[in-house]
Amino acid sequence: MKRFLISIAIIVAAAGIAAWVFSGDSSKNEQPDNSLKVEKGSLTSHALAVGQIEPRNEIEIKSKISGVVNRVYAEAGDYVREGDPLLEIRPDPTPLELAEAKRNVERSENALENLQREMFRTEKLRERDMVSDHDYQELQQRKRDAEIDLQLNRERLELLESGRIMIGETLIESVIKAPANGFILEKSVDIGDPIVPLTSYQAGTVLMSLACMEDLIFKGTVDEIDVGKMEEGMAADIRIGALPDAKVKGELSKISLKAVKRDNSTVFPVEIRITDPGGYNLRAGYSANANVIIDHREDVLTVPERIVTYNDDKTTVYVPGRGEGGREEREIRVGLSDAINVEVIEGLEEGETVLEKPVRNLASK
Repeated sequence: MKRFLISIAIIVAAAGIAAWVFSGDSSKNEQPDNSLKVEKGSLTSHALAVGQIEPRNEIEIKSKISGVVNRVYAEAGDYVREGDPLLEIRPDPTPLELAEAKRNVERSENALENLQREMFRTEKLRERDMVSDHDYQELQQRKRDAEIDLQLNRERLELLESGRIMIGETLIESVIKAPANGFILEKSVDIGDPIVPLTSYQAGTVLMSLACMEDLIFKGTVDEIDVGKMEEGMAADIRIGALPDAKVKGELSKISLKAVKRDNSTVFPVEIRITDPGGYNLRAGYSANANVIIDHREDVLTVPERIVTYNDDKTTVYVPGRGEGGREEREIRVGLSDAINVEVIEGLEEGETVLEKPVRNLASK
């Protein structure tokens, strides 16, 4: 009985070993399907631009008078119309500035009075032909200059004292008003902050920034490799980082003629006019990528670019044949590529079989 059981165990073990061996051989003989069919499809070539969403025109609000912020009428995010009050500036001259302005007025008044007396004497002498026309005209010009100087000094004093003055047809006042319709993007000052006025020799304090959010652009850069393929008017698909589901459309409107250096790369600034925000309220400063459509082709023969071999003088793919491993190389001519698939212009037909590149055994080398 014991011998019988041992014999059965040996037979079962032998059967298991045989099954393992044969299954291993069959798995070795099975080859993965590495064939593909040439198909028709569409191809789109893109150029990637990296940047952000910005309003086309952003206006910096500044004051023409010095002082401190006395009142704020609008906050960041508010929509304002042209002429709406934004801030009120309270003139805050130093005692020295006020005293100097008053002295300038007095000095101008005295100068004008002296010229008026001189003019009176000169006219009397001119009646007796004792003054030349040239001297008389010169005196008239000096009197006009003195009148202008007095007016200017009076206006400066009034501006320091009240913060409001009419110069010609232009009203300069302490209430800063919106120059256009738009949204307040940023408020840079608060009540009590000192204000430096905008003049011909100084930039002045930026009080607020204002922009029309209905006229937005994508502003970014594109690599020098792609810029030569781009033309103004090309369509673009814009992807917003904060809005992954948004499908924003645009049109390339500007390509810079001068490159800039970014992170050791040469890039060209571009602008894309947003034509369709995709139903979303876009905000200034959103980071975004834009795919500028360089070329698009429908119903063309395509193969995966990974199976194509590019040599200096020819481009080939593998097809079934009588060569080594049942394959042979065939020369083809390719066209548009989207970096995944490539257009086949010559050398293959729709439905024809092509093969993946053979796997090279590096260990055997």
